[in-house]
Amino acid sequence: MSNRKKPKFKIGDTVVITIYGTVGKITDVKWLDDMHVYEVNKSEGLYLESSLQMLSEYEGELMESEKIDIEYRFFIGDLVKVKGYGSNLFKIVGFRTEIWRYKSDAWEDIIYELSRVSDGEWLEAGEEELTLVADAENADTFIQKLGLLYLMDKKKKPVDLKKTNSSFRGTEKELLERIKEKKELIDGLLDIYNDYHSLFKMFHDREYEHVMKLTVRKLKMLVNSDDKNIV
Repeated sequence: MSNRKKPKFKIGDTVVITIYGTVGKITDVKWLDDMHVYEVNKSEGLYLESSLQMLSEYEGELMESEKIDIEYRFFIGDLVKVKGYGSNLFKIVGFRTEIWRYKSDAWEDIIYELSRVSDGEWLEAGEEELTLVADAENADTFIQKLGLLYLMDKKKKPVDLKKTNSSFRGTEKELLERIKEKKELIDGLLDIYNDYHSLFKMFHDREYEHVMKLTVRKLKMLVNSDDKNIV
C-alpha cells in the first residue's frame, strides 16, 4: 500500500481522451491491478493514465461536441398506414434515432417500431414510409368506428321489423333496441365517412376514397332497407 504511486489526475480535472480527441472531467479515480484508472463524465468506461492528458497540455486537434435537434412526426400510440401495406393499420409502439457520421457526410435516421392492428405483426419502418391516420388520443376511437364496417358484414341473421305480428316477433323492448342499434350504426358510418373524407382531402390517397365508397354502400343498405333488415 505504501508503494502506491500518486494518481496523475484528480477528480475535477479537465482532460482530453486522446484516442477520441474529446474533452471531459474526471469524476472518479480507482485503483485496479496496481494502477490508477479514471472515470470521465460519469461514463461506464474507465481510462488509463496513458489515454488521458490535461487539456492545458494537449496539442492535438479537439473534436467539437455536437448538439442535434430532432423533430419527430409520429409518437407512441399513433395510428398509421405504411407504404406497401395497403389499407393495413399499424400502431406505433416505439421509435429510435440512428445517428450516422462520416468524414464527408452525416445524417440521422428515425426508425419506428410498429404493431399491426389486425394481428399484432411487428414491423419497422422509416418516417418517410408512414402516413398518420389518427393520433394516439383518437386512435382507439377510430379503430372502433372502422370496426363497424366489418361488424355489419359478420351479421348473419337479418331481422324483419315488419313481422311484428308473427309468432316469432320480439318484444317491444327488443324492437326498440334494434331500431336504436340501426341508428347507432348509421351515425357510426357517417363518422367513418367524415374521417376518411378529411384524410382523402389531406393526402389524396385512393385507398381512403375506397373506404369512403364502401361506407356509402353500407349506408345505402341501411337507409334503403325500409326497416326490412337492421343490417
